[in-house]
Amino acid sequence: MSLFLFLAALTQAAPAVPAPSIDGLPIGAIPRQDLPARGCAAYLWTATGTRALVAMAQADPARLRLSIGGTIIDLERSAQVGAGGFGFAETNDYGGGSTAAKLTLKIETRGSIVGGAMVPEGILQIDRAGQDSIVVPVAGMIGCAT
Repeated sequence: MSLFLFLAALTQAAPAVPAPSIDGLPIGAIPRQDLPARGCAAYLWTATGTRALVAMAQADPARLRLSIGGTIIDLERSAQVGAGGFGFAETNDYGGGSTAAKLTLKIETRGSIVGGAMVPEGILQIDRAGQDSIVVPVAGMIGCAT
């Protein structure tokens, strides 16, 4: 199966309206996200509990899309550390306003995937001023524009 057909099938299952909460956390699902016009994007689902598309990280422009408290926000990437691939590092830091996020990814290439890679495991940490930190195990795929 091509990467694009696989991504399309997975993202069609995402709700059209962001959920106010996933498993009692203050984050919600984001709606279906298109492949970027250039560069690569990581599509990340929760890896435990309710399966939901919770984040999309783009390599160019470098940003992270999330739903917090029912509002979709984009955070700009501020730092990268470690080897990764496809425009991402092992650890990617994002921030904007009073919200910061750290996305740690394990990226695996596979011969059966053209134009992308698997993210078999990752951690999404969200820190908000005056709020508890949120740590969510994630997994997903990276797709790249052709």
